[in-house]
Amino acid sequence: MPTANITNSPNASSKARFYPSRIDISADIREKVVAVLAPTLATSIDLKTQAKQAHWNVKGLDFYQLHELFDTLAGELEGYVDMFAERITALGGTAMGTARIAANESLLAEYPFDAVEGMEHIKALAERYATYGAHLREGIDKMEELGEADTADLYTEVSREVDKRLWFLEAHLVKKSDIS
Repeated sequence: MPTANITNSPNASSKARFYPSRIDISADIREKVVAVLAPTLATSIDLKTQAKQAHWNVKGLDFYQLHELFDTLAGELEGYVDMFAERITALGGTAMGTARIAANESLLAEYPFDAVEGMEHIKALAERYATYGAHLREGIDKMEELGEADTADLYTEVSREVDKRLWFLEAHLVKKSDIS
């Protein structure tokens, strides 16, 4: 029996069903908003799994503290995944959140599987959090252009928390020689 191959699809989210809704946002705007939310959902899922990759595999002197930090990050990201997926469905879209779709549509670079020591994981996650944060700010701008304040607020809420977590990660990377 032949099976569908999601990786052959240029954008699986574009094939998702859209449902009618009584929400007072036009179908055209809802579809545009969902088109912006879809890669955010995929990227959020991917970043969560990358944080778990770090959590499971960190080694070194700061093992326990970083193991806990990475698990906290993954847990927070799981909450964002749910918020973005539920916004998609509230607007009548279909949340496309399988691991295969996330891997195919994420905006993040693949995690460095040779990372072992804590600082290697911190650097990898900081780079990905910076990319994610920039994407969230783009989402705020796009929602403002579409006049969709509720979704802009969602992006803003997550953006603030992601910026804070990026600060936590980057604080581990500062050396005395970096301070002027």
